[in-house]
Amino acid sequence: MSLYSRRFLLGLPLALAACGFTPVYGPGGNGAALRNQVQVQEPSTQSGYLLTRHLETRLGRSGAARFALDMTLETSEDGLAINTEGDITRYNLIGQAGYVLRDTVSGSVVTSGTVGNFTAYSATGSTVATLAAQRDAVERLMVILGDQIVARLYAADLPE
Repeated sequence: MSLYSRRFLLGLPLALAACGFTPVYGPGGNGAALRNQVQVQEPSTQSGYLLTRHLETRLGRSGAARFALDMTLETSEDGLAINTEGDITRYNLIGQAGYVLRDTVSGSVVTSGTVGNFTAYSATGSTVATLAAQRDAVERLMVILGDQIVARLYAADLPE
């Protein structure tokens, strides 16, 4: 490693501190401020349950929460691969989740937005294997969407 690279690496923490960088899980970070302080909206679908479960795993569960998280969830399926008989052998599962984080004390919106992503699964096996692959793809998609929401919440400007 060259001397220039070492100087750059040594100076990086100072540069980040100068721009107001705060570690998410450090003292005063949003990770600590949101931990066990977010009441996630009660789900009404299986996909919503999986998303809520993942969010509560990442943020913690709270009875008397400082923040309320409301969500909308939409999923759709697209056929990707078609064999010579005309059967679809691979599906794309597309998901989009809208979220609104509200301060329960003031009732104001802290942050809101929409995240989206996709997963895929194969439908070439038996009916049972295809169903298992589909369920796994839904669960993977909800984990991805949940992680994207949590990342956005951690980056939000939270009230004191």
